[in-house]
Amino acid sequence: MARNQPVKQKRQANRRGHRAEWFAAISLRLKGYKIVERGFRTRSGEIDIIARKGNLIAIVEVKYRKNTTDALDAVGYSSQHRIADAANIWLAGQRDFDKLSVRFDIIAVSPGKWPQHLPGAF
Repeated sequence: MARNQPVKQKRQANRRGHRAEWFAAISLRLKGYKIVERGFRTRSGEIDIIARKGNLIAIVEVKYRKNTTDALDAVGYSSQHRIADAANIWLAGQRDFDKLSVRFDIIAVSPGKWPQHLPGAF
């Protein structure tokens, strides 16, 4: 039974992550953002949420952690670089690329709290 424990923990973490992303997307919609894409994957990396408000594109990394500080700490330099590379690939496919502003945000989701949106986090 102990052999299955890591698999079970990974499944639980994936479920928590999906719920956190869903909750983060709702909070962005309530702020007037349109969710353009979720779970955008490339060889370079993955973007949790791509949201748009006018000509602003928010590239959003969602982290489920016990507090906001831990969420910020969880997005290190290498993660930021992979997210930026994936964002460049997504942006290259946009017809109105030259009119868009891009911002990299983090949304920290903590147990029992409303998601905390940190615009321009990196």
